[in-house]
Amino acid sequence: MSALRKHNAAALLWAAAIFLCLALGSWQLGHGLYIKAKAELAQLLLERAWTKTLRDGKPHKAWSWADTWPVARLEFPSLGESRIVLSNASGEALAFGPGHLAGTPLPYAESSGGTTVIAAHRDTHFSILRDLKVDDVVILTTADGIGREYKIAASRIADASHSGIDPRAEDGIALVTCYPFDAKERGPLRYILTARPVANASASQQFR
Repeated sequence: MSALRKHNAAALLWAAAIFLCLALGSWQLGHGLYIKAKAELAQLLLERAWTKTLRDGKPHKAWSWADTWPVARLEFPSLGESRIVLSNASGEALAFGPGHLAGTPLPYAESSGGTTVIAAHRDTHFSILRDLKVDDVVILTTADGIGREYKIAASRIADASHSGIDPRAEDGIALVTCYPFDAKERGPLRYILTARPVANASASQQFR
């Protein structure tokens, strides 16, 4: 009888362990899907706010309690993708879209005289960076409705503490996300794409 009890107890423990593993896996899967759904929904709401900004040139929040607002739109023609860029790169802002990094030039259609840095999460809005290649075109449209073409000049991996990005360097944009793309947790590495303006490009068209 004692042996039977031990056998039953062991079986119960195994069953409990399996249940906990399945429950944890389901929670992680559900959490991951929630994060992605939240990111996609946010971009839809931000697109609406951005449309208002293009109409009147004024900042518009996507929801009343937001502490950030759209300042630009990134387009990636080779992938058929676009992203609304937010006014800051705080943790809260990056949950909803790419953010402009404070201390770097604001996105402008005309030459800003430096490198504009835009950051986003590797598992949502900037997961597409892994599919971009050197010479791919990126279009940055600013609040005045003017778009400007850039070409990706280089990609590299760097430590976050010394990324090597100089915002006072030549005119361009740097797109930054965590690396590796499939990492479970955020580490010290960053994946960086640098892009330079296309000379004599016809991207100065109005997008209003």
